Amino acid sequence: MTRVANPAYCQVKDCPQRPVSCQYFNRGSPGEIVVNETTVELSSDGKASVFSFLDLEEIMHLRCVCKSWREAVKKTNVPLLKNFCVDSSQKYNAISVMRTELPTLHRITIDGLGDGQKWSDGEDPIDLYTLIGPTPYDFGIISAFSKLRELKITGNSFVSGRHPFLFSSFPLLEILSIDLCHGLKWDLEMLAGFPILKELECTSGFCLTGNINSLRVLRETLRKVKIHNCEDVKGNFMDLAHFPRLKELDLDGDTAVTGDIRDIGENNFLALTKLTLPRTVYGGRGYEFQRISDAPELIRTLYLFKKQRPGLAMLVKWYARLSDDSPDRYPDGHQLGPGGGSHRYDSVVKYDAPFDVCFVKAGSRIGYRWESDGGIPCEINWLDPEPRGGNYLKRLQEIEKHVETYKGFHQPPTEEEYNRLLENGAMPSRYTRGWLAFLRSQGVFSGGALRSTPRR
Repeated sequence: MTRVANPAYCQVKDCPQRPVSCQYFNRGSPGEIVVNETTVELSSDGKASVFSFLDLEEIMHLRCVCKSWREAVKKTNVPLLKNFCVDSSQKYNAISVMRTELPTLHRITIDGLGDGQKWSDGEDPIDLYTLIGPTPYDFGIISAFSKLRELKITGNSFVSGRHPFLFSSFPLLEILSIDLCHGLKWDLEMLAGFPILKELECTSGFCLTGNINSLRVLRETLRKVKIHNCEDVKGNFMDLAHFPRLKELDLDGDTAVTGDIRDIGENNFLALTKLTLPRTVYGGRGYEFQRISDAPELIRTLYLFKKQRPGLAMLVKWYARLSDDSPDRYPDGHQLGPGGGSHRYDSVVKYDAPFDVCFVKAGSRIGYRWESDGGIPCEINWLDPEPRGGNYLKRLQEIEKHVETYKGFHQPPTEEEYNRLLENGAMPSRYTRGWLAFLRSQGVFSGGALRSTPRR
């Protein structure tokens, strides 16, 4: 069909509009008559696919357009990047609607509701938390989101007691984070309800119990395990040694987990890139040894292990310390109070004998040194030979400029040497006066005479 050169009207079939006002004017190819297009109605799944690119608030607004859009919203596959945080009564009301109108939500964070409100208690709640809010909000409301992939529960939520639905309602859950929830009671065995769980984080879970060997049901899926300060979690960390996808194992803080880093063989923890073990494990962060002479062997064990696994992050922030009941310890500290550098904390004692040991790195060279609780260092004991070039010398100067008080000491001074440093004023002056005053009050330092132990 031939198209005229200068049409007086739009060439869309049966369109009476003039060219100036017609949005379809001159569409198509020259020489053709453009046939009026038929509107194509997207299917419910097609609408849901389009809606998935929008924000949660926009998606919820679209459900009000018409019935077909409302049904499409229910099918919308909300991307994992979009998290809904329930941190107010208004957000609670919103999620109450979402449980029927947008049940495909993938990420939820449970936080404090504010205004003195609290989530409903579970079975056997802790009394402390039952007194916080007068109007409980139904915590079980989140069980409607069966397609949840990520769930975070914060300490501000004050969730208390046992909530069995948490571990039976989300078969697709991949990330579980429970942070500072002191009153939430659960056991590691309950994680069997998450068959594809990839990441587990729990910090300060005072009511968390169980043995880490319970995680073996997730052997093929777990990539990250972070359990901090959960005192009733026990077991041997080597129970996780054959998890093929485990990249991060972080058991820092107070737990009952035990083990020995020397038990790790070349076929264990093959995918691991980050390792932090508790002080109850030989070689763990904060491990306590009985004698000063025990430290070099411990350090060398970790050093050789690091050489075998150069890509493993484990020495950063690592330290060990001489046990408080060690026969090598002696009274050390500076009373911070009147005359000691503080006018507010009269009972605080600052420990300055170097009874902690940590790793030091200058360029590619690794060594270790003793430090006080207040960070006053001794000289470095190098484990690697001196390298050539690079930024080694610059970094070495930065490290060594802090060695003042214990210059010449490669390990903690004896008690006699330590007290002599105090007497000669080698300690930072703001601490020394207070510590000497404390020694005098205990009868340890008097008229130039030093006793080995304070008078009880």
